[in-house]
Amino acid sequence: MALSTLFALLVFAFVSSITPGPNNFMLLASGVNFGFRRTVPHMLGIATGFCSLLLGVGFGLGALLKTNPELHLALKIAGGSYLLYLAWRIAMSRQMGRGGAANARPMTLLEAAAFQWVNPKAWVMAVTAMALYTSPEAPFASVLMVAGAFTLTNLPSVSVWAGFGVALRGWLADPVRLKWFNIAMGVALALTLVPMLG
Repeated sequence: MALSTLFALLVFAFVSSITPGPNNFMLLASGVNFGFRRTVPHMLGIATGFCSLLLGVGFGLGALLKTNPELHLALKIAGGSYLLYLAWRIAMSRQMGRGGAANARPMTLLEAAAFQWVNPKAWVMAVTAMALYTSPEAPFASVLMVAGAFTLTNLPSVSVWAGFGVALRGWLADPVRLKWFNIAMGVALALTLVPMLG
């Protein structure tokens, strides 16, 4: 991979990882509600899950979805439904550290990793990255290079959002502010579906 292409890939990976989307809105809310340390498994799950999604798409899953539109539609419906459920859970959270229900907790590593496979933005990013930055002359190496570039930039990018949440904890210690923040985050998360539904 040429140095200019690698630089472009790293910029693409950074920008797509740090811009608002389902993962980052959930991390912001988790940082506020559970703190940074308890959000680390969620962040690691995003990084590992997205890397596995990139490898899956790069090594043939993307082609399978192109030839089976009904499978793609099922994935969109499952992903959208789960994302709306998560948006509702965030919107209903009312107390830091516990959320709206007594059993509320941050996402685990496995839950966050699995979510990448039904996250509409993650699919768009993975398919776009593989289409733009892989090479037919070196398919295996270029798929690994794309996955590596995202792994390198993803964890620091998502950590920023959890950090923003932690920084807001003091201001959001007021229950009324926290309630409206969580409602706003739930609505913002639900709205991330709009561009993905086309």
